[in-house]
Parts: sequence; C-alpha cells; structure tokens
Amino acid sequence: MTREIVRLPTHPGLRGLVAGVVGFRERSAVPLERRQPAGTLLPLVLSFGDPFEIVDVAAGDGVGTYGSFLAGFMPGPVSTRSGRNHACVQVYLTPLGVGRLLGVPGREVAARVTGVEDLIPELGTSFSEQLAEAGTWRRRFDLVQSALLARAGEPADPMVEWLWDRITESGGQAHIGNLVAETGWSHRYVTTCFQRAVGLTPKAAAGVVRFERAAADLGRLPIAEVAARHGYADQSHLTREAVRYAGEPPAALAAGRRPTAHTALGTTPAGSRVR
Repeated sequence: MTREIVRLPTHPGLRGLVAGVVGFRERSAVPLERRQPAGTLLPLVLSFGDPFEIVDVAAGDGVGTYGSFLAGFMPGPVSTRSGRNHACVQVYLTPLGVGRLLGVPGREVAARVTGVEDLIPELGTSFSEQLAEAGTWRRRFDLVQSALLARAGEPADPMVEWLWDRITESGGQAHIGNLVAETGWSHRYVTTCFQRAVGLTPKAAAGVVRFERAAADLGRLPIAEVAARHGYADQSHLTREAVRYAGEPPAALAAGRRPTAHTALGTTPAGSRVR
C-alpha cells in the first residue's frame, strides 16, 4: 500500500469556517474499511479517484457509494470502505462553516452523508475532473479554496455563534440551561435557532465536543483521569459515551490510534488513524 498526504495552509478568508485542508492519495491491493468517531470537523471530500462506500452511519442516514460527499455533524460513528485508488482533497468544515460556505442550514445535512452533486453541483463531476487534471496539490488546493471563497455567505446568527463558542471553550462541559438563560431568549427559541444553523441541539453538540476532547486524552492519561478531567461521572460513564460516539470502548479507541494514519473519511488536519 502506498499513501501520500499533503497539508498546506488554509486561506485566511476561510478562518473559522475551515479547520484544515488535506490532499490525500492512497493505492491499496484491496479496499480498506475504517470507522470514524463523531467529531466537530465535518469532512467535505472532493474526490478524483475511486468512489467511497459509506457502509454504516450509526446514528443517521447516507449509506451508499459516493464520489465527492459531505459528512454532516454526526452524533455517532461512520464506517466506510475506500476504493483501491483513492485520491481527494478533503476540507474540514466547522459546523458554522457549512452554512456560510455551502449555503445550506446545518440541520439539513446533520447526521447524514450527502453527495456533493446534490448540494453543490458545481463541485461535482466536472470539478473532480479539474482536480484530476490540475497536476499539483498546490493547484488543487487553490481550485478548492477559490471555489469556497466565492461561495462565502453571511455570518451565522450572532447568538448561535456565541453559544457555539461557549460550548467549545468549555470543552462541552458548560451547563446549557445557564447559557440559554444568558441569551435572554426562551430555551425553545435558542434550541431551534442553534439546531437550524449547527445541525444538532446545543446539548447534543456539547456531548460531541466533550467526547472529542476526552478522546484526545485517551492513551495519554489513565482512563479514570480522562473521565474526571472531562466531566464524566466515572469511568463507566466515559465507556458508555465512547461506545455511543465511536462504536468502541475507550481502550480499543486508544489502541487503534496511529501517529500518521488515515481516518474513516480521510485524513484529519492534525493526524489520523487506520483501522
């Protein structure tokens, strides 16, 4: 198996909307199956190689075969099978970046995998051909980022941005009721606005954020310490949440990590994992 991973700086105009952009090419004698835990980076996979098969979406929809696709904000893991010759540019959108760059509310794409042709036809087949013909990763990155910059729309509701910032700053441990009270709006109104823009309710989004932060500590700290640090009642609570969000217990999740591997939906901006 051969693998090529390229990371270049994200355009300043995409700051806060895109967490990273990665070029990826992999050739394997057999298709590779992987599982990606729930997380706050939403991969927009712009492919110019063999299609991807979405094998299972544990807490949503979208099983099928895709060329280019978006995996929305997921409340559970996604399992995939890649082709033998996989090549793509992967854009890791933030939950607020989906609405501004793709022009669709987060709610419409959350908990599902959606083909790019159905979302943004101009980034579909003809765009994949352009990526294949570009010849260099730098040129491919320029094509992708220019296309996204041209689509940038109006910022999200300031209240939604504020709430999302408070959730992430707290590592998902902020008390949602207290945050809602600070907005001065009703719980129902805040939840509706937030879910429309981000895709999940504030409580559900906080759960993913908390798990994501905890998962980053697995293998580095004792599991009981990870549970306490990230606000879980005990080690058993963390274990249940790991199975919910990653499809496996903490020990297996930590053991499966590799320093430069490939995630289920592609490489992450800071590293990845092969299963």
